[in-house]
Amino acid sequence: MPSPTTFEELNDSRLGRPNNGLSESELRVSFVLSPRFTILPFAGFLDALRLAADEGDRSRQIYCQWEIVGPTLDPVTSSSGVEVTPWRTFPDIDECDCIVVVGGLLPHSMSHPPETLSFLQEANSADKLIVSLCQGNFTLALAGVLEGRRCATHYRHDKEFRDLFPEIEATTQEILVKSGNIITCPGGTAAIDAAFEIISHRCGQARATKGLADMIVERPRAAFSPPRMPFDELARCGDLRVERAVAMMRQNLSENFSISELADRVGCSASHLSKAFRRFSNASPASVWRSMRLRHAHWRVLNSSHSITEIGYECGFSDSSHFIRWFRKSFGETPNGLRNRMRSSNSEGCVSYPLNFGH
Repeated sequence: MPSPTTFEELNDSRLGRPNNGLSESELRVSFVLSPRFTILPFAGFLDALRLAADEGDRSRQIYCQWEIVGPTLDPVTSSSGVEVTPWRTFPDIDECDCIVVVGGLLPHSMSHPPETLSFLQEANSADKLIVSLCQGNFTLALAGVLEGRRCATHYRHDKEFRDLFPEIEATTQEILVKSGNIITCPGGTAAIDAAFEIISHRCGQARATKGLADMIVERPRAAFSPPRMPFDELARCGDLRVERAVAMMRQNLSENFSISELADRVGCSASHLSKAFRRFSNASPASVWRSMRLRHAHWRVLNSSHSITEIGYECGFSDSSHFIRWFRKSFGETPNGLRNRMRSSNSEGCVSYPLNFGH
């Protein structure tokens, strides 16, 4: 049997659903896989769609439909070596509600042919919803569709992105960034949160929540939720002193006891603790603790109505000027500047729903 070439044929040949036309589906998603794409975000987003698309666990493409498209039908190799073959070449843009670009290893995520970049440019011009997972933001930036927008980037590749695209505002502090018709996320399990957002607003929250429940995901995270941070690796580095110190830092973000006291509590000297931290992170215990506090403060600025002074005290800073100075050094703007800018963006519709889903 020849490969199906349309959503209707896909439903007929693979899923046993009668061909009743595309208009019945509430969400049509086309996946574009980058060379050496990562499996986890692709699978997480896809499974959220699959489980929301039908009743029970029958996996029929009823409420949601999806396909994998590309410039050719040549298999695309993932970062783990698993190959996935596109189901058809790029469709007419009117057949898509949402295009999901799955990134992966660099520089491979930027190794797309002109046809792929043109397809993304056409989708953007048509105001279609475009989603990037993992290093898909590099692909979108290369296509020129991130101009004038914010985007989320993975902390491991933040410097690379900023060096290549200094004119684009990127952040490692949010699991989702919604800017106009584009959603970006740093990958991993954040792809499930991205899928939840989109399914919820297109198919209803009950259907989106069904997918999460079937995937044994307790709850969706808000867009401003902090993603996994570099110091999370210290919590499982294998050195008991460092692991205990990190746990104690997390439990005492508002406390101001010294590194010497912290070292005493984990059973070593301050110098030994500093050497252990530098071995695993190339950073001192004090800088790691301060980074934790500042990242939590960033989240509190965006997700609470507390004053900047209150947030500073909550996060262990002895006075607001000291807090503001470190915040600006870390994030490039003051806490009030960040809060006002994000409120302004929300009021202008730049980072909030409703988005255009291709109606």
